[in-house]
Amino acid sequence: MELIDTHAHLTFDGLAAEMDQVLSRSRVVGVGRWITVGTDSEHNRKAVELARTHEGMYAAVGIHPHHAKDVTSDDMALLRELAREAKVVAIGETGLDFHYNFSRQDAQREVFRSQLQMASEFDLPVVVHCRNAFEETVAILAEFAGKLKRVVFHCYSEGASQAEILLERGYFLSFTGIVTFTSGGQVREAAAIVPTDRMMIETDCPYISPVPVRNQRPCEPALLIHTAHKMAEIKQIPLDQLALELSGTSRGFFKIA
Repeated sequence: MELIDTHAHLTFDGLAAEMDQVLSRSRVVGVGRWITVGTDSEHNRKAVELARTHEGMYAAVGIHPHHAKDVTSDDMALLRELAREAKVVAIGETGLDFHYNFSRQDAQREVFRSQLQMASEFDLPVVVHCRNAFEETVAILAEFAGKLKRVVFHCYSEGASQAEILLERGYFLSFTGIVTFTSGGQVREAAAIVPTDRMMIETDCPYISPVPVRNQRPCEPALLIHTAHKMAEIKQIPLDQLALELSGTSRGFFKIA
């Protein structure tokens, strides 16, 4: 059985410092591929370096909406340069976050559109961050209809009705340990209607540790197994079958071996 952690922040403090141990623990439970995701120029560089030096590791590079206010032309030039790297498999994470609004909303929109344009030019999939901005995120993506090959809403936290909208548009949904939370009912309802050929799972580590270790330890790729068990329960299929189907979806989406 092999699972793929399709969204991990392995460059963040606490994980990067013990990378060999983190990856070893991950492999023990069957998580043998990782997409490490950049959020700004510093972490984009680090993500690409990790991908270069670790077998089974790939990188996504992007500017998180939290950092949109600080983006310079140099940042965008670096992003364009890194997007050409062989083991860079997506642009992201990028999108809109109107919950925290750490960056002005107009700046978020501008940087989001710039990255969508870049993804269309490089024929790379897009990893979307969306919080309290569902309608506008979908509207901006619609501006690029026919230009973007593959789009995933990472750390999906909406309900079934929004999931149906995304599925109708051909997008993918990626689920985290939220599906294991007592409070995650609407996300489980969404997961139940998403077919496995449009679904991925992720840790979003070091955030969102799943039950049964929630609030006890930082998240890491090895903990994806708990999310996988819950997802198999939701989909009412054996874990091995779920892993096979989701790994196939993830490999196809990111075009990885």
